[in-house]
Amino acid sequence: MNIQSAPEGLTDGFHLVVDALKLNGIDTIYGLVGIPITDLARVAQASGIRFIGFRHETSAGNAAAAAGFLTRKPGICLTVSAPGFLNGLVALANATTNCFPMIQISGSSERALVDLQRGAYEELDQLSAARPFAKAAYRISRAEDIGLGVARAIRAAVSGRPGGVYLDIPGAVLAQALDATAAASTLWRVVDPAPRQLPAPEAVERALDLLATARRPLIVLGKGAAYAQADTVIRRFVETTRIPFLPMSMAKGLVPDTHPQSVAAARSLALSRADVVMLIGARLNWLLGNGESPPWSADVKFVQVDVQTCEFDSNRPIAAPLAGDIGSVLSVLLDRIITQPLAVPTAWTDELAERKARNDTAMRERLAEDAHPMRFYSALRVIREVLAQHPEVYVVNEGANALDIARNVIDMQMPRHRLDSGTWGVMGIGMGYAIAAAIETGQPVIAIEGDSAFGFSGMEFETICRYRLPITVVVLNNGGVYRGDEVAASGTDPAPTVLSAHAHHEKIAEAFGGKGYHVITPVQLESALVDALASGTPAIIDCVLDPAAGVESGHLTALNPKSAAAGG
Repeated sequence: MNIQSAPEGLTDGFHLVVDALKLNGIDTIYGLVGIPITDLARVAQASGIRFIGFRHETSAGNAAAAAGFLTRKPGICLTVSAPGFLNGLVALANATTNCFPMIQISGSSERALVDLQRGAYEELDQLSAARPFAKAAYRISRAEDIGLGVARAIRAAVSGRPGGVYLDIPGAVLAQALDATAAASTLWRVVDPAPRQLPAPEAVERALDLLATARRPLIVLGKGAAYAQADTVIRRFVETTRIPFLPMSMAKGLVPDTHPQSVAAARSLALSRADVVMLIGARLNWLLGNGESPPWSADVKFVQVDVQTCEFDSNRPIAAPLAGDIGSVLSVLLDRIITQPLAVPTAWTDELAERKARNDTAMRERLAEDAHPMRFYSALRVIREVLAQHPEVYVVNEGANALDIARNVIDMQMPRHRLDSGTWGVMGIGMGYAIAAAIETGQPVIAIEGDSAFGFSGMEFETICRYRLPITVVVLNNGGVYRGDEVAASGTDPAPTVLSAHAHHEKIAEAFGGKGYHVITPVQLESALVDALASGTPAIIDCVLDPAAGVESGHLTALNPKSAAAGG
């Protein structure tokens, strides 16, 4: 059915939501339709907003979150009430944890029935459920407040430290009719939703004094630095100071991985030996050992750039906090450094260079292995070589070994071209992130997936085919979670980590009109990947690996407790 226009002179909540979003520059909605928001998607599409319909709300939410990271505008996820809302909430919480601006708009049931628990259709107090997992949560109870609600949500999502925002709109509000002229006056465009924040002069001096005394300085670039889109000033700062830098996984390419100051290949040494560390868009969470010793030295001092002041001292004392947005802070620092240059001791850079050379040699030897059947390194060597010829390609990566090894093997040359499991290490982001990258950038995408990780969102390949997106999914198929050769302790059921042996994931692509490839050698993988990229059409490459390839929990084995009875 087609959405009917409101009577002459009137409008309704459906149209007001769409008008408010358009007024604020929103041109894409990711979601899944149903009661009570189907007509909202229809109105949005009729108005010129692109609606990308998914098979599951979590993937739609992941796409909205990735869109927010790539564009610095809040990605919009649209869901139905109750179960659909809860599915989207997983992605909303993940967006908040990763500091991605996203707004989840969900329809909800009639308030009078929900509040008295009278058993309404899909009855749930969604606002209360969302609050613990979102940066902010609002309910719009009158159609005349839609403009206000959208404006509040946009500013909350992108200001300060970005995050996920929940916007609850009951079905009755969406259907409410208003005078069109009066309603139009209730909408507005948010002005400067994420204003610049300059650091205090004394904070700048404190940070520069500490960096000037460092014997073994280090810069750590986090995904917040990539999100800031202050690419030029960040690179100038790195190159002007000549301080070695370590990129976190989603900051790879912000300064090219091949840059001589990159010490990614000497990560352990850099962390353990650095005496002054400057955190730029990076947090001292579990990904950096919570600032503890090890991996850090006991007497290391930190300079931290962060827009959220409560992040300072979250795990370790921050000797020189720099409160402000990354672009503004680094611009001010650069102005001072030009007149007062820093000097990095050559003993430190020589020590790092020697370790880099040693580790690079070991990496090349591992990549050169000609294992039969393939293992992770032999497959990723091929992907690495193809991507080196296509720096424009966006890389999405998830899994255990598929993630941990790929981020070490595959160099990135351009900013924000790598999206992965992020702060939570969550599986299932793959297809949503890949779809958003293709939609928002128009560039080809390669999703490097463990076979277990692919299973979380694999049905979204139908979405990829429906919209004919230039996405190639490479499934590193070793037949299991971590690996596929575990033997069950007893009984006839497979072991907990074992998946279907001899799976052909490429058949999924063929079922929905994409291209499918089944490869067992590096030569076949290279041919398939080159062909898939050249075609620009959806493709799945099922890349068969040795079932014994991989280790449990990837690099995080220490976080996975072992049963004492099992001898772990």
